[in-house]
Amino acid sequence: MLGIIGATAAASTLDLLAWSPPGWGANLLRGLLNSILIATGAFWLGAAIGICGAYGKLYGGPVLRDLLAVYTTVVRAVPELVLILILYYAGTDAVNQMLVALGYERIQLSGLAAGIGVLGIVQGAYATEVLRGAILAVPAGQIEAARAMGMPPVLLARRITLPAMLSFALPGLANLWLVATKDTALLAVVGFAELTQETRQAAGATKAYFTFFMAAGVLYLAISLGSGLVFGRLEAWARRGQPGVGGASK
Repeated sequence: MLGIIGATAAASTLDLLAWSPPGWGANLLRGLLNSILIATGAFWLGAAIGICGAYGKLYGGPVLRDLLAVYTTVVRAVPELVLILILYYAGTDAVNQMLVALGYERIQLSGLAAGIGVLGIVQGAYATEVLRGAILAVPAGQIEAARAMGMPPVLLARRITLPAMLSFALPGLANLWLVATKDTALLAVVGFAELTQETRQAAGATKAYFTFFMAAGVLYLAISLGSGLVFGRLEAWARRGQPGVGGASK
């Protein structure tokens, strides 16, 4: 009897997660794809902001350093959900007001672009500090030797600083990527159809909350495990030629 009940429950679960209706599998995978797209865009936007912010904090003038300090302090102090609501609504309104002032028509930002922009700004504050610390970890002698040879700043950054700091930055950047994948769930509050929003809709329509939220948890875990393998390979590649952990060069 218990076996029959278990088989029936398993069949019902598979029906709910099937690709085609009445299953919601296609919706969940569409939400997963949207989450990955937003996380990827936000991560790279944040990395670009972080590189500029790190160099600005280290080598910029007093005004620029103060502005960047305010940016990183405020973004890291305010909860991500509050920032998303502020940037999503207030940011969109500010863009439209600027366009109207310039004589252009108001625009409606897509959820994908808005999500990438909002999370990218949040990621940029954290990436600024991660990359600033990584740059400071580069041996000063390497940078001084390049400057003594007359290497210009852009070439110095491309050939010396950025490659050398990569191995120090990757662990922190890996954490930021995982944070980005999870922060996409916060976009459900503004109605964007990422994985959490699709899961909520499926669970609400079928009342199978445990089934769908467990499925979403498995998908997020799969992203985390796959990302760990990728960043592990990247870190091993970045550390090639360096002494092993806990070891010393002889």
